[in-house]
Amino acid sequence: MIYFPILGALALAGGTIFERQILKRKGMDIKKYQTIEFLGICIILLPLLYFFWKFNSQALELKNILIFIAVIAASIIANLFTFYSMKGEKINNIEPAKMLEPLFTILLAVIFSFFFQGLYERNTQVLIPAIIAGLALILSHVKKEHLNFNKYFLAAIVGSFFFALELIISRLILDLYSPITFYFLRCLGVLLISYIIFRPKLTNIDNKLKLHMLLIGAIWVVYRVVIYYGYIKIGVISTTLTFMLAPIFIYTLAKIILKEKINTRNIIASVIILACVLYANFV
Repeated sequence: MIYFPILGALALAGGTIFERQILKRKGMDIKKYQTIEFLGICIILLPLLYFFWKFNSQALELKNILIFIAVIAASIIANLFTFYSMKGEKINNIEPAKMLEPLFTILLAVIFSFFFQGLYERNTQVLIPAIIAGLALILSHVKKEHLNFNKYFLAAIVGSFFFALELIISRLILDLYSPITFYFLRCLGVLLISYIIFRPKLTNIDNKLKLHMLLIGAIWVVYRVVIYYGYIKIGVISTTLTFMLAPIFIYTLAKIILKEKINTRNIIASVIILACVLYANFV
């Protein structure tokens, strides 16, 4: 399972940084950005559909169509609030709010497990370590100057919640598709609805920006497909817990490559998270 957090760490860190850079460009509003980002993702996914297409006819049942529509709606809301927070505030200042997503995911998975048997774990061997690791991750990023609950911080919290909700809802119908197919159709739905509602002006997009959007698209394809495969193969909570190892890889790479200092709180949180992952998988 170790490749999950490695790929997730690289994709999440790279995608977040690139998004922030492009959102800060002059004339780039969040509605335009949402449209061109999902266009980039769809372009990256198109050739992969030839090899990984899977579509079960049960996906066309009314209840499954409604679930898919809910996934798209949650995704649109999550992205808009997240882009708004990232455009208006530094990433470091909204990081504690973004770190709530794995904890939201775990708690929602527990709630959904009471209504949908077999899709979400309720094993305390995984659940308790996951909650402990989630709290350690959040607390390691909370600083006094970060606890400024301005509109951008609150928007980041809303975005984190809806991203978690989207992922949990997705698990209800994920088995009817391949992860590639599901992500393509989900992103295509977000793209079409965003374009119809917002009618963004897509003129004056230079070649450099086009390449950046394709790069971001490729990064998010890796990130989401890995998550979906994890949900199918090892479960929602187990995948979320394993992904919490991502900051450890980021801290280590920052120390080795960038020569950045790792503070004591991050070291303590890393030890706690690693212990929780090892406990959940080997005890």
